[in-house]
Amino acid sequence: MAEVTTTLPEHMALPEMVLDKALKNLNYDIRVSMPGIIQSFDSSTQTVTVQLAIKEKLSINGNTSWQSIPLLVDVPIVVPKAGSFVITVPPTKGDECIVLFQDCCLDAWWQSGGTQNQVELRRHDLSDGVAILGVWSQPNVISNYSTSSAQIRTLDGNTAVSVSDGTITLKATNIVLDSDNVIISGKTFISHTHSGVETGSGNTGGVV
Repeated sequence: MAEVTTTLPEHMALPEMVLDKALKNLNYDIRVSMPGIIQSFDSSTQTVTVQLAIKEKLSINGNTSWQSIPLLVDVPIVVPKAGSFVITVPPTKGDECIVLFQDCCLDAWWQSGGTQNQVELRRHDLSDGVAILGVWSQPNVISNYSTSSAQIRTLDGNTAVSVSDGTITLKATNIVLDSDNVIISGKTFISHTHSGVETGSGNTGGVV
């Protein structure tokens, strides 16, 4: 038996039904946001190629199947950045993200910055997504998630900067300070010297 695709009111083309069907079709063309999986990262342009993680059910020549949306390319990434400061992370193949589709065509702004005219009059299009890093599915939850401190850490927890009330904790195999000077509690360490001492096997006192 053939699948019935229209109701009697739709078949009679009542205006309200025609409008309702048109609005439903329009909704299928409007994108807001979807989870994605990063396929590659270009560090020079700071863009990613993304496979959207939700398939769509399509009917082609009467045959219905779940289809993956084609890869999104040249998708700008979103990381914390303001003023002269930025926190960078290296997106890796397999990382999850959320792709947010913008109201208007981003092409001219993305290429030149500033305030630009739209190159194409499109809305919430697949071509105008930005990838927000740091969303994940349940199979990828973070182990040992701290509820007592803010952390910048590796997923395995072997390297971390932890900030809690009054305390900053550094955990690492090696800690490298690239600085012309180090000041701890008001005392200069790199250029600090002791006077009135002689070479030998003894030890000097602490920093004063």
